[in-house]
Amino acid sequence: MRKLLLMVGALLLITGLLAGCGADDGSDSESAASGQTEQSSDNQGSSEENEEVVTITISKDKEAEMITEEKIAVEEGDILMDVMEDNFEIETDFDGGFITSINGVAPKDGEQKSWMFFVNGEMPTKGAKEIELSPGDKISFDLQAWE
Repeated sequence: MRKLLLMVGALLLITGLLAGCGADDGSDSESAASGQTEQSSDNQGSSEENEEVVTITISKDKEAEMITEEKIAVEEGDILMDVMEDNFEIETDFDGGFITSINGVAPKDGEQKSWMFFVNGEMPTKGAKEIELSPGDKISFDLQAWE
């Protein structure tokens, strides 16, 4: 009698698990299908947006830790430092030439790290005060150790 009850209980448990998993799979498929539709719409929108925005990514330790990524509307010739100051909480050194903190993220005292930035994958030879942006640019700021 005890074996029979254990078998019936196990059978009910397995049936319940399979039914539960089956329901999750269906809703995930529906979500995935609607997500694909939304992505298609987003991709069309983002190609239009690329003409009017720049993408700014903020990260730490060579992109090991992502902090934020923002799409920001710009006009041809906008200056990177101005865009950063308008859209993020920025602190600079005494003469405003170097960014020392973005949204409260800064190197700790004695830590040999600083904010490095890249425009379209390349490290510029000018400072953020001199970089003119173009719609579609991809800018990344990364708090990383000096090398």
